[in-house]
Amino acid sequence: MIGSTKEALWIGFKATADDCNKLDLFLSALLKGGMSMMESLIREWDGETVIVHYDRPTGAWIFIAIHSTRLGPAAGGTRMKSYHDVEAALQDALRLSAGMTYKFAVPGIPFGGGKAVIAIPSEFDKQSCPAILRRHGALIQQLGGLFFTGPDFGTTSEDMDIIAETGAPYIFSRTLAAGGSGSPGPFTALGVFTGIQTVCEHLFGDMTLKSRRVLVQGTGSVGGALIDHLGAAGAKVMFSDVDEGAIRHFRDEFELKFVPAEAVYRTECDIFAPCALGAVLNADTIPQLKCRAVAGGANNQLADPENAKHLLDRGILYAPDYVINVGGAMAILGMETQGWARDQAEKEVAENVPRVLRQVFELAATEGITTEAAARRIAEERLSAGM
Repeated sequence: MIGSTKEALWIGFKATADDCNKLDLFLSALLKGGMSMMESLIREWDGETVIVHYDRPTGAWIFIAIHSTRLGPAAGGTRMKSYHDVEAALQDALRLSAGMTYKFAVPGIPFGGGKAVIAIPSEFDKQSCPAILRRHGALIQQLGGLFFTGPDFGTTSEDMDIIAETGAPYIFSRTLAAGGSGSPGPFTALGVFTGIQTVCEHLFGDMTLKSRRVLVQGTGSVGGALIDHLGAAGAKVMFSDVDEGAIRHFRDEFELKFVPAEAVYRTECDIFAPCALGAVLNADTIPQLKCRAVAGGANNQLADPENAKHLLDRGILYAPDYVINVGGAMAILGMETQGWARDQAEKEVAENVPRVLRQVFELAATEGITTEAAARRIAEERLSAGM
């Protein structure tokens, strides 16, 4: 049974009495330390429900955060990575689920915000991956349609195929071969690209990217596809990544300028496009920035909402992440719930992201507020109206 607001649910699977005794001892020890921090995070969170599952075979934790079901069932990707502690994983799930609520609300997509995080141990046996994904799918199945998921950092459409074995029909973005709509990455990248064009329109008077200097941080499924769009549009593209294979690929094969991670924030450019992990805009990095605007595909780019004011004070235009990176979610949900063809999905993304960004920029300028506050106001008005 799903709990009420801010209730944490402990959901497990059948186990022996010995297993249960061991788990009780484990949880008792945890309650004396980190669990109080976890409880505090949940109590301070403004969402609805948190599902917590400890995966005994792997030692991983699974968190499913349901931030809002005001506009419809919650939806959000499944992120899988190693964290320095369990609390960080929980905090990621809580923050990301809230971002999904606003991501859907601003353009009026009829879904609520949710997120799943699988926090794997630092020494995780990759051969265990299919099994934990199936257990994750079974957990989603138990929720009976309260939460839908798709790929996120650390997971792919192929992983969604595995999760769907036990979690269907609540799994989006399965591979094309499995009857799904494939990776959301290209659609997210398309939305970010058209968003960057809109940023240029706002700053420079037209949408052209020819000779504009764009620094892309992260060259995964979103950043890599974004680089393709930018290059085709004539932009002067720079990139940063920590993966040696990606560095060789984009520096040597595409002859793009590589920027080391330690120099990213102080590199001069027109547009800085964060496309990796979040919280990259903070009290340490914002003073270093030498760009006219920040517009990228990463989630939760602001370490704190107050950082939006710091960007404004520095004269840096910020395209709120959940506005500019909605393309993947919009396209996949449109194709899998409304029957959009792929070309229609691309058209919807290319039209909606610039339209909403213009609304955000106009409201921010009219009211004298940050673009983050403007986007949040639009979202909250739609959430209040239930539309």
